[in-house]
Amino acid sequence: QVQLVESGGGLVQAGGSLRLSCTVSRSIGGIYTMGWYRQAPGKERELVAHFTGGGSTAYADSVKGRFTISRDNAKNTVYLQMNSLNPDDTAVYYCNAFNIYSRVNSWGQGTQVTVSS
Repeated sequence: QVQLVESGGGLVQAGGSLRLSCTVSRSIGGIYTMGWYRQAPGKERELVAHFTGGGSTAYADSVKGRFTISRDNAKNTVYLQMNSLNPDDTAVYYCNAFNIYSRVNSWGQGTQVTVSS
């Protein structure tokens, strides 16, 4: 099973930006579909952004135009650039790796993002 370590969370004022990083313990190219999820207090975990087949990306409607997912296969790292943050973006953000062959999901420990108004 692959290990994921997130970093980059923190406290930011509304309108600010953060970049989250997810470092994976092994090569992710061609094996894993990567994505970012978040879970706010009292709410279910929701998909924020992910890579679809062929390297395309998809986003939740609530973050379209503000968040960007990217990857550096050479560094085994996936990023989530978050701009124009608002208090509704406050949540624990989780990195996800889905093995397309074994169909196993792996999760990081999560990183807290808090946006103050």
